[in-house]
Amino acid sequence: MDKGSQTTAAAAVATTTTSNSSAFSFISKGWREVRDSADADLQLMKDRANTFKNLAASFDREIENLIQSATPTFSVPAIRQSSEIDFMKKLQPKISEFRRVYSAPEISRRVMEKWGPRAKLGIDLSRIRSAIVAEVDETEEEDMYGIVEFNKFKKDRRARFTEEGQFGDWEPIRALKTRLREFEKKNASVEIFGGFKNSEFVEKVKSSLKAIIKEPQESKDVPPLDVPELLAYLVRQSGPFLDQLGVRRDLCDKIVESLCSKRKNQLVLRSLAEGEPPTVDSDKINDELDLRIASVLQSTGHCYEGGFWTDFVKHDVSDGKRHVAIVTTASLPWMTGTAVNPLFRAAYLAKSAKQKVTLLVPWLCRSDQELVYPNNLTFSSPEEQENYIRNWLEERTGFKADFNISFYPGKFSKERRSIIPAGDTSQFTPSKDTDICILEEPEHLNWYHHGKRWTDKFNHVVGIVHTNYLEYIKREKNGALQAFLVKHINNWVTRAYCHKVLRLSAATQDLPKSVICNVHGVNPKFLKIGEKVAEERELGQQAFSKGAYFLGKMVWAKGYKELIDLLAKHKNDLDGFKLDVYGNGEDAHEVQSTAKRLNLNLNFLKGRDHADDSLHGYKIFINPSVSDVLCTATAEALAMGKFVVCADHPSNEFFRSFPNCLTYKSSEDFVAKVKEALANEPQPLTPEQIYNLSWEAATQRFVEYSELDRVLNNEHNPAKAGSKIIAKSSTLPNLSEMVDGGLAFAHYCLTGNELLRLCTGAIPGTRDYDKQHCKDLHLLPPQVENPIYGW
Repeated sequence: MDKGSQTTAAAAVATTTTSNSSAFSFISKGWREVRDSADADLQLMKDRANTFKNLAASFDREIENLIQSATPTFSVPAIRQSSEIDFMKKLQPKISEFRRVYSAPEISRRVMEKWGPRAKLGIDLSRIRSAIVAEVDETEEEDMYGIVEFNKFKKDRRARFTEEGQFGDWEPIRALKTRLREFEKKNASVEIFGGFKNSEFVEKVKSSLKAIIKEPQESKDVPPLDVPELLAYLVRQSGPFLDQLGVRRDLCDKIVESLCSKRKNQLVLRSLAEGEPPTVDSDKINDELDLRIASVLQSTGHCYEGGFWTDFVKHDVSDGKRHVAIVTTASLPWMTGTAVNPLFRAAYLAKSAKQKVTLLVPWLCRSDQELVYPNNLTFSSPEEQENYIRNWLEERTGFKADFNISFYPGKFSKERRSIIPAGDTSQFTPSKDTDICILEEPEHLNWYHHGKRWTDKFNHVVGIVHTNYLEYIKREKNGALQAFLVKHINNWVTRAYCHKVLRLSAATQDLPKSVICNVHGVNPKFLKIGEKVAEERELGQQAFSKGAYFLGKMVWAKGYKELIDLLAKHKNDLDGFKLDVYGNGEDAHEVQSTAKRLNLNLNFLKGRDHADDSLHGYKIFINPSVSDVLCTATAEALAMGKFVVCADHPSNEFFRSFPNCLTYKSSEDFVAKVKEALANEPQPLTPEQIYNLSWEAATQRFVEYSELDRVLNNEHNPAKAGSKIIAKSSTLPNLSEMVDGGLAFAHYCLTGNELLRLCTGAIPGTRDYDKQHCKDLHLLPPQVENPIYGW
């Protein structure tokens, strides 16, 4: 082998030696790491065993301290010692033995011998637990033998170890350590979160979760409607149709009541259970029937969204303030009730400043003004007449009323002695003001109304009945037939165009949707006159220097016929009685000639304002009229502190509560009341009586009975918490509304025919306003603006 080969071989041997040394070093290092890791694990297990041994010793010391602290320091009878102390004494040897066993050296040896993967050590302490429970149950029976049982227990009871699999003895220790950890965590969490649990934030979160996650309501089975209930509802909803056929409302109520006899018995039993008198009126029965129908429909999930005739569009209030439009059939200077009372109503509604008010009055052409307005008073423009109206009102109320006055075209009918609207009256109210509408004399305004339905244009429509037209018509030729037709036409139009109808007294016909309430007041000027009279009487002065008088428009229907008949019949009984009569009218000449022919002691004078100074000295006001609905002159006379002698009639029902109102039932009674008034002095009015006559009280009654307070306050939700009311408008198809819509549509079609209008007494050309109205009111010709007023 040469030198080069030797060198190469030596290098290879050196390289091999170096590789073997590196491999051995790597294996030695790995083994050392494994050994160190195993030693660390064994040391950790030893430390854990020692820790548990110390924990057991500490637990034993705590038990001993507890027993020593519970032992009383003063002597008591052995029989009264606490059973809990004996129990702890009995428990001490068990725990001591438990500690001794688990602190023995064998525990560590067994751990080291059997430690391995999937090993499990457990201790069976069921015998110990059973022994402790048994000792607790027998504590009260063994109070006198506690020491003996203790020795016996020490000899017999031993903790026994049971292996279940591998290292099953460690199971109770693991459970004990887990309980200790939970106890430490619980103490820490109580300190940290104790105040958080009862905080307001947590309560709000709970409330929000309850609102989001609602518990399903228990469904209640609603029994279906029976045949009597269906028939009762059909009869009640058919009221408008039956009324047109002449079937009285009280008869329909009796039919409904008889069909709902079962429901009536339930209401009586309910009233008795609540301690109320067992009286059930028709309103309660109707409410219960509505509730029954609505509940059945609601249980089926039905929702009524309106019919063919009904328009549910609600007009929004743009400026956040309610608007009230008052439409009447007359205007000053015509001194009639429908001209004066709506004017005061507008002033006092506007005085509250809760709503904007617009008064809509008729505008008459110059030729008609000469026929209607007294003393040849005429106006060349609406602005001129508006100034006259405002001045007259401010002079009598003492304040400046803030409301608007608008005009609509009208024509005067000589035959009817009334003003008939020309064209569609509803279009003269701006769309932004179509919120609440008050129709003064709704039957009069709608006899020939051909235009938009009031209840479709306004949110709430209230009609106020001023005049007893049937009483006037009966006095005419063929009066009975005419009265029959007018009665049903009045029912027709008021039902079709009003949500609510107010009748000033029971003297008017019974109209649909109507209630009786006096919503008129007295001019404040008359109340001031009454206060002045009362002051004069307190000072001992003579307030009344004259006898009796009568004031009214001189037409036979205004009480002149009744007055002349009474005075002619009892002319001898009232010998020396003189009566002054103030009035103008179409029948003035005939009335005066009749009184002169009968040689009656009547002194006829020209008509004048009731507040005129010449009328203050009269003590008695005579009013025998039975055609009035509510005589304004009677209220004014009472306000001035006078006696009023009037007929016992529904039109005077409101005045009966006043002591100075003397009502008579017969002609002989009339004579007696007149003599009574002549022989006595009127009583002064109390503050309550003065208020009842005022327009403030009248306005309050109007707001209440017309349901205007609910509308003005936006109380459109009848379903209240805790009540039984169901919102029927969303679930109950109202047959009455469907009938009303059909009646309005039929009326619109009929009034559009000029021939039918003329046959029923309409003024020719009143379906539209004429050219003179266009000129005076600055209107476009009707054929340009709206040739046919659409539905």
